[in-house]
Amino acid sequence: MEQKQKSQIPMMKLIWRFLKGSKVMFVASILLAALTALTDMVTPQIIRAAVDNAIGGNEPTFGPAVMKLVNAVGGFEYLGKNLWIMALAVLAVALVKVLSQYGFLVTNTRASETLVKTMRDMLYTHIEHLPFSWHMKNHTGDIIQRCTSDIETTRNFVAGQMTGLFRIMILVVLSIVFMFSMNTMLAVIALLPMPIIVLYSLRFHNKIGEGFKECDESEGRLSAMAQENLTGVRVVRAFGRERYEKDRFEKHNEEYTGLWVRLAKVMSRFWSVSDILSGIQIMLVVVFGVVFCLRGEMTSGEYIAFISYNAQLVWPIRQLGRMISEMSKAGVAVDRIGYIISSETEKDKENACTPDMTGDIAFEHVNFAYDGCPQMLHDINFTMKAGTTLGILGGTGSGKSTLMLLLDRLYDLPEGDGRITIGGVDIADMKRDHLRKNIGIVLQEPFLFSRTLQENLAITNDGLTLTDIREAARAACLDETIQGFAKGYDTFVGERGVTLSGGQKQRAAIARMLTQHTPIMIFDDSLSAVDAETDAKIRKALEQRFGSASIILISHRITTLSKADQVIVLDRGRIAEMGTPAELEKAGGLYQKIYEIQSLSKEEVDA
Repeated sequence: MEQKQKSQIPMMKLIWRFLKGSKVMFVASILLAALTALTDMVTPQIIRAAVDNAIGGNEPTFGPAVMKLVNAVGGFEYLGKNLWIMALAVLAVALVKVLSQYGFLVTNTRASETLVKTMRDMLYTHIEHLPFSWHMKNHTGDIIQRCTSDIETTRNFVAGQMTGLFRIMILVVLSIVFMFSMNTMLAVIALLPMPIIVLYSLRFHNKIGEGFKECDESEGRLSAMAQENLTGVRVVRAFGRERYEKDRFEKHNEEYTGLWVRLAKVMSRFWSVSDILSGIQIMLVVVFGVVFCLRGEMTSGEYIAFISYNAQLVWPIRQLGRMISEMSKAGVAVDRIGYIISSETEKDKENACTPDMTGDIAFEHVNFAYDGCPQMLHDINFTMKAGTTLGILGGTGSGKSTLMLLLDRLYDLPEGDGRITIGGVDIADMKRDHLRKNIGIVLQEPFLFSRTLQENLAITNDGLTLTDIREAARAACLDETIQGFAKGYDTFVGERGVTLSGGQKQRAAIARMLTQHTPIMIFDDSLSAVDAETDAKIRKALEQRFGSASIILISHRITTLSKADQVIVLDRGRIAEMGTPAELEKAGGLYQKIYEIQSLSKEEVDA
């Protein structure tokens, strides 16, 4: 994974996009959180009034609105004789707090789950439309980690920290206002350590952020390693490399654990110092509050209320540290998610067309190189007549598969490096989905999903019947094999078709492609794992059923190409030979050499 690549979308802008469908619920949860904070402010004032005015008989200092409410129930003298009324008021405020907290949890949970669903849907859709080249550069395990762990981190920040921010603001502001209204000097003493705590928290922000970034990226590499080993478990066991892969995984896991331990040490220092500073602040308020009470500068009720407000002030300030650490963590997670979202998806031209796809296929002076690699194709120039069969032969790395990837636009041909046309229309001017729906391709490495055989073969079209599927399977010489399975077409093939042999997987991939009935069919060395007799049967079935289709056969086997109308021989990305099989057998070139070698008997090969 290219970790140096960053998201091109600002963090808050990206979060705002993800909030689609959950904004109203988040606003409701914020309002309910604010109501909860207000109830926390009211209770200390009721206790203060009970101690100072109802019991102590001191002159009330409350505003007109409060005094009007007190007088409506009989005044402080009456309340002093009936303290149950004030206890009932505390219970009423507590009930409002419980209901608002319940409402907050319900709306916040619904909003956060909606947020997660939106993020997953958006990411999945975006990833499906990213270019083939992007997927080749990014590890699957790391992509999965971004779509799971990083989404969860983002959810925790938005649902836990951002919504709680408003409650914290209300608590801090109102606590300071009430504290200053009761005793200005003690309020100043209470606020003196606060700037130190805030500055100390900010100082650790970058350090914590870098630590979370290292941990997140290391987790991505660990996920990629686990995914690769689980997918290739048969290869690992076949070569007896279990111990090697285990040691390799444990080494990286130890490195990943070490990063978290190092980050935990930083966080421990941060929380320890933060707790010490908060403890000093509380101690100063308690000590000086007692002194002011003994001097008569504060009443007992004010002191009790002040202690309550100070506790509510210290808690949000201490939470600031947690918010900063979570913000750092969320910033890394959102940036990693943003890298995917900001990656450019495949797009058609503004006036992309959907032409007839039964015309001639032409490669006109095509040159191509993969990113950061030497040029793969050099001046490829040929025309394939519609309805004919083209064979492509060449050594490993000669560019055979690259030609087909370009034809299907899994890679786009750079401007100025030639063009590819079908029926005279440049494929760069066509809609991608139209092009790909009309080109059936069986890749060199067939991929089957963890589903039944019927589901795998019918994946190209939801409307296929079992009769249609069996017809395609018969053409691929697979129907008889499937009938021999205990569950027939309902046989579960396992991840990547692990329960099938190499030849069966190739034939299943061929059958799946044949269900499309496309005018252009590409077989990218997809008969390599079947025997010569089955190879001949499949080619004969294709000729009988799809005689009007344009068929491209890529193969190392001369017999597979023997019935082609034209054969191209590639050598190091260039066309070395071109002609009919009969012509090339006598041309004295690479095709003839391969033909002669593959025609030798076992005794001749041994000799």
